[in-house]
Amino acid sequence: MTETSDWRLPIGHTHHLAATAGPLTFVGGAGDFDAAGAIRNPGDLGGQIQGAMANLAEALAAEMCDFDDIVRLKAFFTAEPGEAVRDDWDVIAALARHIGADPLPAISTLPVPMQPFSGQRIQLQAIAQRAWRGLEDIRVVERPVPPGRGDAFGGRALTGGLRAGEFIAVSNRTAADAEDRIADPEDGAAQSHAIFDIHEATLAALGASTQDSVKLEGYYFGTTREQWAGMAKARASHFREPGPPATMVPCQRLHPDGAMTKIELLAMRESRNGFDKYIPREDHWPARVWDWPIPLPYRQAIGLRDTIWLGGQVPSEPWKNTGLRVMPGRLLPQTRFTMSYIEDLLRPFGRRPADLKFMVCYYTSDGTAAVTEAFVRTLADCMGGALPPMTLVAQPMMHTPENTVEIWGVAEG
Repeated sequence: MTETSDWRLPIGHTHHLAATAGPLTFVGGAGDFDAAGAIRNPGDLGGQIQGAMANLAEALAAEMCDFDDIVRLKAFFTAEPGEAVRDDWDVIAALARHIGADPLPAISTLPVPMQPFSGQRIQLQAIAQRAWRGLEDIRVVERPVPPGRGDAFGGRALTGGLRAGEFIAVSNRTAADAEDRIADPEDGAAQSHAIFDIHEATLAALGASTQDSVKLEGYYFGTTREQWAGMAKARASHFREPGPPATMVPCQRLHPDGAMTKIELLAMRESRNGFDKYIPREDHWPARVWDWPIPLPYRQAIGLRDTIWLGGQVPSEPWKNTGLRVMPGRLLPQTRFTMSYIEDLLRPFGRRPADLKFMVCYYTSDGTAAVTEAFVRTLADCMGGALPPMTLVAQPMMHTPENTVEIWGVAEG
C-alpha cells in the first residue's frame, strides 16, 4: 500500500490515498488537490472534476489499477445555480467521459451543501478490482437516462448494476422513474419500497438478492426519530436476518424535486459449477456495541473474502438499544467514542483500526476546514498510525442535534 506523491489532502497527518483488502482496491476523498493539499480550481466544479479524476488515476496506479478497473465510482459534489454542471446527471456524464471501456462502472452521486475543505466542490470515492474485465462472469444491468439527457453520454449505456466475478455494485438512486419524476413526493416510505423494487430486479438479473448484500448505504430527509423510523421499517422489510451492515444518514439535497431518499447496495455472491451461491459470512457483534431502537435485520460487522465490512457506527449508548447518544452534541468526544466501537467490532476478527483500508466519515460541521482538521486529528489519535483512504462528508446536521458523527469502513480480513 503506497501513497502517491503528486497530491495529498490538506491535513497534518500521514495518510494513504489507496489501499487494498482482499480482491478490492479502495480510494476515498480524491479531490482537485495539488502536492501541497491546495485546491487547484477553487469554486469551479467542472474544473475540479477534471483534477479529481486525474488524482484518482494517480491513487489507483499505486495499487496497480486504472479507470477500467473501477467497479463502483461515487461522487459527493456541491453545485450552485447557474453552473454548467448542475445536477447528478451532469456529474455522472462528466465522470463517464473519463472511462474508456464499456460497460461503465456503477456510478453513484450525492449532492451535498458543503465540502470538507475550503474551495472544494467535489470528492470522489472508488472501489476497483484489478483486471475484472477479463473475468468470465461479468453481468450488467443498464439504467435508463431521462429524455433530453442522453446526448451527454454519447449514446453509451449507463450501468445501474454490475457484477464483476463475485463483487456486485448497484448504483444509488432515488425513486425517480425513467422520465426522472417522483411518483410519491414527500412519502419516504413509499419511495424506499420503489427503490428496492428496482434494486431487487437489478440484483436478480445479476444472479443475486438483497441477502447477498455486504453494505447498504443511503440518505434520507429527516432530523427526528419518527422521520427515520418510517423509512427504516420500509427498508428493513426487504431483508431477512442476518442482513448487511448498514449506513443511513440524513441529507440536505436530492434531485429531482420531491425525492426523499437515495439508496445503494454492494454485494458478493459466488458462482459454483454454473450455479450462483450465497457466500457465508463471519459475523461478530460484541455486547458493548449498540443496537437500534426498533427491530432491524442488519449486522454491525461481517467478514468474507479477506474483507471486513462495518456498519455505520454512531455514539449511541453501549449495551443498549435506546437510540440515545452519549456526550450529546460534542463532535470530538463522540468521534473518539465511535472509534472505540470500531475497535470493539474489529477485535473478534483479530484486527484493529490500523487494519482499516477504507473509511467513510459523516460529521457535523460549520463548513470550515478547521472543523475537518480537528476531526481528522481525532481520527489519527484513535488509529495509531497512517490514516487509510478517507471520504470526509461534512454535514450541517446529522440525525439529530445530539448526534454529530457516523463512521463506517472496510478492513483487511
